[in-house]
Amino acid sequence: MKRILILGGGASGIMAAISAAEHAAPDTEIVLLEQNAKLGKKLLATGNGRCNLDNAHCTIDQYFTSDRQTASAMLEQINGLDLPQWFANHGLLCREAEDGRIYPYSNQAADVVNLLTYWLEQLGVHIVTDCRVTEITPTDSGYTVSTADGTILDGNAIICAMGGNAGPQFGSEGFGIKAAFRTKCQMEPLYPCLVPLKCNPEQIKGLSGIRVKADATLYDGDMPMHTESGEIQFTDYGISGIAIMQLSGWLGTQHGVHNPNIQLNLFPQYTEAELTALLVARSQHMPNATIDAYMVGLVHPQVGLAVWQAQQLDANNPMAASMTPADWAVLAYGLQHWTFTNLADTGWKHAQTTGGGIALHQLEIDSFQLKTMPGLYFTGETADCAGYCGGYNLHWAFGSGILAGRHAAESLKQ
Repeated sequence: MKRILILGGGASGIMAAISAAEHAAPDTEIVLLEQNAKLGKKLLATGNGRCNLDNAHCTIDQYFTSDRQTASAMLEQINGLDLPQWFANHGLLCREAEDGRIYPYSNQAADVVNLLTYWLEQLGVHIVTDCRVTEITPTDSGYTVSTADGTILDGNAIICAMGGNAGPQFGSEGFGIKAAFRTKCQMEPLYPCLVPLKCNPEQIKGLSGIRVKADATLYDGDMPMHTESGEIQFTDYGISGIAIMQLSGWLGTQHGVHNPNIQLNLFPQYTEAELTALLVARSQHMPNATIDAYMVGLVHPQVGLAVWQAQQLDANNPMAASMTPADWAVLAYGLQHWTFTNLADTGWKHAQTTGGGIALHQLEIDSFQLKTMPGLYFTGETADCAGYCGGYNLHWAFGSGILAGRHAAESLKQ
């Protein structure tokens, strides 16, 4: 009896197990090991419980990686699987929402996990939960996997889908990354990706809980690097929201950003001159208004006051009537270039995915098999490819799992 061991019962591991079982010869056993009590713990939390499981527009431009050429080739392989059709063939009705985001029609992540679990059971996959893997060791016939309770399992092929360092509260201990290090293959530096950011506390004083719509641009010193648009959330430690989390990926070492700062444009639909003229005209209708009263109807008063202070306007004369044309121009500039410095990520617990990992050129493009160790596969977050918010990471996780499972099963037929 031959055996394929899949390590990790998250999105990538579940798909690898299903794919392997669908393609395996009758004499091949598929075993799925998961350290949590149930499968798909992190998957249940995706999309705020709605499970944004894919995106209809996946290209290399939605991913952070040190090797765009190889990542693009891998994405072509994954895109060729037609994941929405795969789900349809397995009984999951989906819908496409804004920006190509794909959700289960029921908007329930639990339905995705339950349906995938159904297929694991129907295909005869042996599921072992509460099982923590501690070691992978090469042997003459394949590999052995050691677990925390002393069990040693033999496998002709191993698919390591144990995630990265992000979200340890979901059970990910980064074993997949550690196992990859032990193979002595090339690794790209790890960093928390899709994560809220800390900033200078003086720049967010009094803003916690406030949300604004803005264009957010990451700068390296004075050089703009990338812009995202959307809702910005102020917290007691810094700034968050999807736009900020997207920008956090640009802080990875592969982009070489040395002096990062983020500037918010609260009025992107106006030129600076147009905004200045609007502010001046407004002041003529409200000459006796204090600045916080003046801001009502434009931005949240606390936001307006924060920009006022950031632009170092006269705090002793916070009246619209006291403002000169030059002052209004300074305020307009501030409302379109509100700057946040001393940026730092908030750590692995708050990160949605792991940046960095196994250098992609170390893996076979069509299977995610490690080139130097046949029969050993690394999928999902263990590889150096992290996606934007919007279903891109699950696209990579599901797709790499399917490719690895299929290849492992077909290889053992030979």
